[in-house]
Amino acid sequence: KEALQWERDFISQSTGSLGMTFGDFISLYVKDMEHRLKPSTVASKKWLIDLKVTPFFKKIPLNEIKPTHVRQWQNSLTSYRDENGKPYAQTYLKCINNQLTAIFNYAVKYYGLKENPCHKAGSMGKKKADEMLFWTKDEFQTFIESMKDRPASYTVFMTMYYTGIREGELLALTPADFDFEHGTVKISKTYQRLKGKDIITSPKTKKSNRIIQMPDFLCTEMKEFFGMQYGLKKKDRIFTVTKHYLHHEMDRGAKAAGVKRIRIHDLRHPYVKHTTKIFSLRLMDFQTQAYPDARRKTRGACQLRRGGQSQSPVHPLCNRKRFSYLPPQSKISRILYAISMRLSGYTSTRSISSSASSVVSASASKIALDASFRLSCRACSSCFCFACANTAA
Repeated sequence: KEALQWERDFISQSTGSLGMTFGDFISLYVKDMEHRLKPSTVASKKWLIDLKVTPFFKKIPLNEIKPTHVRQWQNSLTSYRDENGKPYAQTYLKCINNQLTAIFNYAVKYYGLKENPCHKAGSMGKKKADEMLFWTKDEFQTFIESMKDRPASYTVFMTMYYTGIREGELLALTPADFDFEHGTVKISKTYQRLKGKDIITSPKTKKSNRIIQMPDFLCTEMKEFFGMQYGLKKKDRIFTVTKHYLHHEMDRGAKAAGVKRIRIHDLRHPYVKHTTKIFSLRLMDFQTQAYPDARRKTRGACQLRRGGQSQSPVHPLCNRKRFSYLPPQSKISRILYAISMRLSGYTSTRSISSSASSVVSASASKIALDASFRLSCRACSSCFCFACANTAA
C-alpha cells in the first residue's frame, strides 16, 4: 500500500499534476528557487517553510487546500504561546504568512492552480513592529565602555553604530574597502555562513552598494585595529567572527553595562549622516518652513544620486521642487540648519554660535534651539529629529 502511494505521488510530482501533495510541491518549488535566489535567501526560506508551513499542509493535495485550511493554520500560529506565555511577534507571523502566499502564487502562475486560497483567507500579523527598541547616545556610550576589554568586539560595535551597516556587510569588510585618505568605507558585499562554508555575495539590494563617510575617530580606531592584526592582507576579512558571536557579545555587553538588550540590527537606527533620506527631508523642510513637521513620513520621500558627495542633488519622488544642500535663507531656518550640521559632525560649535548670532538675537536663538530639540524622528519619539537614519540601503 505504501509503495503504491509513493508511486502515485512520484507520478504526480514528475508530471506537475495539481493532485500532488503539498510536500511534493514544496520540493519542486525550492528546487526552482535555488536557481534564482541567493543561497542565503533559499536557506532561510526553506528553513521557515519546513518549520512552520509544511508540517500542517504536507499530506494535503495541492488542489484541495481551501481558505478554511489556511485559516486553521493561521489560528494554530496566532494562538501559540511559549513557556513564558509569549506569542509569536506580529512581524514574524506576517513573514510566515508571506511565504505561504508566495508558494500558492507560484502554483497559480506556473502550475495552473485556479486561485490562491490565501487571498480569501486573509493575512495575519503586521508588516511593521508596534515598537522599536533603540539606545540613546548615553546608553551606547555605557555599553561600548564595557566592550573595551575585547578590541574586536569594541571595533565591531563602533563600526556598526557609526556607519549603520548590516551584520553581513560588516563581516564581509576587507582592508581594501577602506579609504582613510578620504575617510570612507565601501559596501559592496555581504557575508553568510552556510552549511559550514563562508559565502560572500552581493548586498541585500542594488542600493546597498554604497560608500559611507566615517567620522575621524572611527578612522583612527580602524587603523589601530588593523595594526593589531598580524599578516592582514588587502582582501582578507577583517572580522573573522560569526553572527552568533556578535549576539553573544551584545548579550554580554548589555548585561555588564546595565542597559536594555536591543537587536543588533537596531544599531542602524541611531545612525546619523548628512546623506540619509531623513536628513535630506529635514533640510528641505528647513528651507521651506520655520518649524518642520516632525511627524512627516520620510521613507521614499526623496532619493539621493549615488556616487556624489555633499553637493549631490536630491531628487524628490513627490511633487516638490528640486533642491541642493545650500544653506537656507530664512533666519530661523539658518539656525536649525547649523544645528543639524553640527550634530552630523560637519560644523563646529563656534560656527553655530556665529551663524545664530549673525541672523537673529539671542532670545530668538534660544527659541530656535528649543524648537529644534522638540523635533523627534518617526521611529523613536524621544531621540533627536534625525537620529534614526532608516535608509533604503
